[in-house]
Amino acid sequence: MSGTANVLIALAISLLALASYLRWWRVAQREHYEPGRLFVMAAIWCRAQPANLLALVAIVVLCLVGLKVPLVGLVGAVLWLLWPPGLALLRPSRRLVWTPRVRRLAAITVVLHAVVTGFFIAFGEAVALVPLLALPIAEVALLAAHPLENHLSRKFEVSAAAKIKQVGPRVVAITGSYGKTSTKNYAAHLIAGRWAVLASPASFNNVLGLARSVNDRLVPGTDVFIAEMGTYGPGEIARLCRLFPPEVSAITTIGEAHLERMKDRATIVRAKSEILEPARTVVLNVDVPELAEAADRDAATKRVIRCATGAGARADVVVRRDGAGWVLALGGEEHSVTLPAEVGHPTNVAIAVGLALALDVPEETILDRLATVPATPHRAETTTLDTGVTVIDDTYNANPEGAAQALARARSLVAEGGTVWTVSPGMVELGPEQARRNADFARAATAGDDMRLVIVGRTNRAALSAGEASRTQVFGNRDDAARHVMATASTGDVVLYENDLPDHYP
Repeated sequence: MSGTANVLIALAISLLALASYLRWWRVAQREHYEPGRLFVMAAIWCRAQPANLLALVAIVVLCLVGLKVPLVGLVGAVLWLLWPPGLALLRPSRRLVWTPRVRRLAAITVVLHAVVTGFFIAFGEAVALVPLLALPIAEVALLAAHPLENHLSRKFEVSAAAKIKQVGPRVVAITGSYGKTSTKNYAAHLIAGRWAVLASPASFNNVLGLARSVNDRLVPGTDVFIAEMGTYGPGEIARLCRLFPPEVSAITTIGEAHLERMKDRATIVRAKSEILEPARTVVLNVDVPELAEAADRDAATKRVIRCATGAGARADVVVRRDGAGWVLALGGEEHSVTLPAEVGHPTNVAIAVGLALALDVPEETILDRLATVPATPHRAETTTLDTGVTVIDDTYNANPEGAAQALARARSLVAEGGTVWTVSPGMVELGPEQARRNADFARAATAGDDMRLVIVGRTNRAALSAGEASRTQVFGNRDDAARHVMATASTGDVVLYENDLPDHYP
């Protein structure tokens, strides 16, 4: 093959590898630009469908052969552009959004790509290897961009911190493995009975999200700012607390969410507990042993409000079931209360009540406002259609305890002779517990003759197949699953949509 042909093939290989970054930039955006997550997502696609792993091995072999036969390397580059099947390069419905951050990431990636390609051309003409290095190059670009993004975000952080000092609201900080958003919404509703409240919107729970909330929405006259604080590891909440120093802090619970990232429960406890140190008052779910220990430990130096959900619990706030209704115990005095049907776990309500008490909201106000606490979108939202089918939208709920509760609610609503349909891709980021937890959920979702499980996608298909096979169906995507279920369900049935994975999952 002529030298000109080899140059053209090398250029084509480089351009094909360059085009493949469009896929991984979109994944990076969906994964909050966290370094390492591209490798994790690639591994998830390989585990979910062994054919993807075989295809990746074939691409490696073709690229290696391409060192000697450039045309074969070109074939490997084409296949890399298409890998993995199902993770679209360009997806019209949820396309890559060209934010300034993505543009900076793209620029860094292109520079790295050009350097690597130039090196291979200059020293040995090994351009056939470039597709194999595309994913590592994208990861290096994420690492390189990280300090730059921290520097660029600093001005927003400084502005938000200054505005907090200027307006002077009392800051309430909430974290937990799950239940943060619901608890925040409940607490904001209860506290608004006495104070002017601003709560961070939706799940804006990182540095930029909270800074934007303050810069755009905090106005003079705001008495209380409620900040939901999320974390993927130790140090992140401590940073948030330096920017938005809390007077009152709460931890809803410690669970298995983010075990994939933080590896063990002790690390999760350590990361979440950073929220307690700067606060003068802490509100804790003492049903969790580690939080009960934290409550005892902090009692000597802080005001501690203990919350629980069990009868006879030694706590300042207890919310528990009482037949078809609810009981709220405050300091041992019990009150029968009404809560909206969409209210999730009683722990979230108990923590919200504890936060209201910490801010001196009168008990009478709390009791009056409990019946109207707002539902949180996509968390146990219940609707009855004209067809008589009840739909529970629990698509933002991705933890084992919440899933079990949603399933129990679905069973409580189904009419006699009706069927409970559970549509789910399963739960993710549970680390070594993920397969077991999904299998347990599948068995629970197919435990009765009146129950059906509809598995969506491939991410947890193997684990979810542990349910009763005759009551289980599988669909490639949620739209197909929903069309089938809604066409099949009849009056009195309940359809539970449990979790919904982003489209960069298989």
